Amino acid sequence: MPRPRPHRARRVLAGLLAPATAASLLLTGAGAGVGAGVGAGVGAGVGAGAGRGDQPDRTPPSDTLFPGSGTSDLDVRAYRVLLDHDPATHLTHASVRAVAVATRALTEVHLDYTGPEVTEARVDGVAVATEQAGHVLTLTPATPVQGRFRLRVDYVGRPTSLQDPDGSTEGWVRTSDGFTALGEPLGTRTWLPVNNTPADKARVDVQVTVPTGWTAVAGGALVSHTTGEAGDAGSTGLTWSEPTETWRWRDTRPVAPHLVLLAVGKFDTRAREVHLTGGRTVPAWFVEDAAGPNARAARRVLPEALRFLERRFGRYPFASTGHVVDDASVGYALETQTRPFYPTGWTPTTTVVHELAHQWFGNSVGIEDWHDLWLAEGFATYAEWVWEGAHHGAGPARQLDRLYARSAASSFWSPAPTTFTDPTDLFGEAVYLRGAMTLQALRERIGHRDFWRVVRAWGREHRHGTATTADFERLAERVSGRRLHRFFTAWLRTPERPAGY
Repeated sequence: MPRPRPHRARRVLAGLLAPATAASLLLTGAGAGVGAGVGAGVGAGVGAGAGRGDQPDRTPPSDTLFPGSGTSDLDVRAYRVLLDHDPATHLTHASVRAVAVATRALTEVHLDYTGPEVTEARVDGVAVATEQAGHVLTLTPATPVQGRFRLRVDYVGRPTSLQDPDGSTEGWVRTSDGFTALGEPLGTRTWLPVNNTPADKARVDVQVTVPTGWTAVAGGALVSHTTGEAGDAGSTGLTWSEPTETWRWRDTRPVAPHLVLLAVGKFDTRAREVHLTGGRTVPAWFVEDAAGPNARAARRVLPEALRFLERRFGRYPFASTGHVVDDASVGYALETQTRPFYPTGWTPTTTVVHELAHQWFGNSVGIEDWHDLWLAEGFATYAEWVWEGAHHGAGPARQLDRLYARSAASSFWSPAPTTFTDPTDLFGEAVYLRGAMTLQALRERIGHRDFWRVVRAWGREHRHGTATTADFERLAERVSGRRLHRFFTAWLRTPERPAGY
């Protein structure tokens, strides 16, 4: 997520569907109407058996940088989000269904949520009492829950944005003709009741009904796009007084809460096929507020950038790609899963490379704690350096030399990438630049061949899961056959310039 730096009765409309998706709709009946999907609940929409990606089940830890956010008591497997949104009034009707596992007997279920007032909540189909206090929504079932259970939260109102500790805006951000919802690190809770820790990845299925002429976009693949007449019911069962369009997007791979995307606007939407290495193609959806120079440039560079990254990182880990370009006044791009977000008017090529690199590192290989963010931002910054080096710019070795030349007394060296305690440092130079420097220093320590073996193994062994800094250190030692504890302590945990480089 680059921050500004001184240096985040219906018919199927098959035209925007990927060919394979359009065909699958004929087999699954997804195009038969929205009502069946709503009535079936989460199990049919997302798959009640959703697991933890390609890794075995593991209990997500609580986060340490934001200790009040998220809980290890819950392991959410899938979210099914149903919305009716009126851009004219900004009013949203929502019904959020989830499949979760309680890791111990719970008399209360806690979710992160700061959105509109809840109108109804259910646990395993039974209505429950709710309480909203601060950023916590508490559901109190009649009897304790343990193991697998289902929950549902409905609300009506107007979600809002929030301000990060570093002063930037996230959450439900209004635009000139709709909104874009951006979630890093805490913003998803402004509109989605969620277990808001990066460790708890879940499959996400989003269905949104809007007036005719508006587009709703989320991550994953477009699985259905239908129209409705005045008097028809929308996604939540709301009766509309005007013609509508209903958009349904599904990400079949688990998503961290902060990487969930949702946007509504009068977008220009293009569906394309992108050719990757080895003859593979994936569908791409380019959803743009205005087809200006920055949107065209980002669209043009994406196929080349993905192939470039595949040759270094390995196979692209998702089944679709694209982007969203919108006029949300946030001042940053964000690596929302499968479909990065770019603000209108700001899309340099290196930003596109950065956000696409995150699809491997940060998205597919997720983090378990915000103190591991260098594993996302350091890798993405390093990808920028590799790209620049291949395109007649300063490559990783020159970048490391330039930054290491800063005075040992410079504030640049403190805090260290993994030991900061102030949330305002989350998107700072320690995480981005010192994170990328650590990777280049590792490359020079263990050699080019072993370094790229580590990078590819990292993406392969933790694909669609989560991992920690300790996991990365163990992998680097295993692949290289070297003891690297002192190296990583100097580069990642010590708030001073590493000695001996």
